Amino acid sequence: MEIADRWFERKSIDDDITLLWEPNVDPLLRCNIWHIRGRDKDMLVDTGLGVCSLRDAARDLLEKEVIAVATHSHYDHTGSMHEFDIRVIHHQEDNGLANPEPLGSLRSADFGEEFLSYLSEVGYPLKEELITAYPRSGYDPASFRTLPAAPTWLVDEGDTIDIGNRAFEVLHLPGHSPGSIGLWEPGTGTLFSGDAIYDGPLLDRLEGSNIQDYLKTMERLKKLPVKIVHAGHEPSFDKKRLTELLATQSISSSLSLRVRVLRPQPSRWAASCLRPRVNARAVRSNTRSNCGPTSARMAFCPSVSLC
Repeated sequence: MEIADRWFERKSIDDDITLLWEPNVDPLLRCNIWHIRGRDKDMLVDTGLGVCSLRDAARDLLEKEVIAVATHSHYDHTGSMHEFDIRVIHHQEDNGLANPEPLGSLRSADFGEEFLSYLSEVGYPLKEELITAYPRSGYDPASFRTLPAAPTWLVDEGDTIDIGNRAFEVLHLPGHSPGSIGLWEPGTGTLFSGDAIYDGPLLDRLEGSNIQDYLKTMERLKKLPVKIVHAGHEPSFDKKRLTELLATQSISSSLSLRVRVLRPQPSRWAASCLRPRVNARAVRSNTRSNCGPTSARMAFCPSVSLC
């Protein structure tokens, strides 16, 4: 296996916002990591898998005290939360952050045949390993674990995260998982959406997903005066694209309600594998990119997906 020259890539979005991601991670688990520079504090929105140290990789960006926010407790979003002193998550998912079960894996064989078949069917055929390079010589993917990171700040709908010159309102956006949140800045029309919405296919087949909650979240997002959405996966997009995705999402969700009755559910182990204990992911529309946060494949998919 190739050894990666560096584990993280980054892209400056504007003077305040930087996107980081792990290019050697399979698209299924490749999370967008958002750094927002504030006057008094910095904020991170999600922290990736934790294969390598995010704090070390972003040391030049992290000049102030850091507020690390997990939009939900799936392991592809929380791997480096333990590296930061201020750890924020919705109160419904605090246990998943504090006590992650040893279910997250970098090996597809650990997911079980039934679950792998399901992923392949909805557009996620997985190779044997879910990373395409090792971070160092001698690395063993079987040793991968999500480390505990007890939250220090539990949030709910309407709370505010203030970093000095910018303040973000917490939106409770359940469906993908019970405690999924977004961070909304009304003055700029900026939404950090986590996995509530992104430009890729969605899943409703994991433990804890709730289609009815997800549809309510979709309706709420339709009314939000968004200018730009920075999501948990795939490229950012504007209000026009959000409207297109939500229209497709509604159709996908209705179809998946019927599909659930016809298809066997994945095993409990497999259903939990993408999120530490507190449940799972919900519906995605369209197909996800093979190229990470810089490009997207667009094709309607009546199923749903993960990360």
